[in-house]
Amino acid sequence: MIPFLDIKKNKFNSGLYIVSTPIGNLSDITLRAIDILKVSDYILCEDTRISKKLLEKYKIHSRLISNHKFNETKNLEKIIEILKSKKIVSMVSDAGTPTISDPGKILINNCIKNKISVYPIPGVSAVSTAISISGFSEKYFFYGFLPDKKKKLFSDLEKLSNVDGSIVFFISPNKINNLIEPIKRFFSGRKILICREMTKFFEEYIRQDVNDIKPFQKTPKGELTLVISENITKIESLNEIDKKKIKKMIKNNTIKDIVKFFVEKKKISKKEVYNYCLSIKK
Repeated sequence: MIPFLDIKKNKFNSGLYIVSTPIGNLSDITLRAIDILKVSDYILCEDTRISKKLLEKYKIHSRLISNHKFNETKNLEKIIEILKSKKIVSMVSDAGTPTISDPGKILINNCIKNKISVYPIPGVSAVSTAISISGFSEKYFFYGFLPDKKKKLFSDLEKLSNVDGSIVFFISPNKINNLIEPIKRFFSGRKILICREMTKFFEEYIRQDVNDIKPFQKTPKGELTLVISENITKIESLNEIDKKKIKKMIKNNTIKDIVKFFVEKKKISKKEVYNYCLSIKK
């Protein structure tokens, strides 16, 4: 049963509605999203100034509550009380689907705890939009924004380099140039799609080999969505010569050093080398 519109009573069920909004072009909104926003008692907005542009276009006059990562905890009790009074509350982000690298998880979990209904109103997502035109594997891992600290950044990129599928990142324009070399280091041999200003007038899609990407001459405008392809480098397997070499190396080297040697020299999977080393140890 779709908990959207009770035709007989001509009203929506009360609860929290997670409403997807356009990522650029204001025409990319569903009819259902417009309907629920119009009947909402309150709309939670990440930035009310940005949301007002969309709401004014579709003549939506619901009351707005500023709700972003800096005040979502402070707002929590107030919003839960509103929802408990059987009101209709919608949540929107500045662009795309709320809670995807945006605030909202805290409120949703508290709604679940208080047995308040939560309904998705699906629509645009920068993640699926970028994947849909990438031409890469439809199996993908969405990471979100990369960390600032170098140690954490390198650790996470190394783990992600072993993911079987495409990988999607969000990157702010003032950080992209600092991340180019780490991306080259961990995703060498793959392809990349850099999406800028998607669905807007100056939208741009840069397709390159990871090894060929260069720093931007000027700081690009707008948040970037990056898609890195699945590992398209042919993975080799251990042959008998490799196995004999490992048997000799394991006497004076750690398993970690042996794995690193074969992965860098022959593009053999870490797992295969590691498991073979373990089998010798046993």
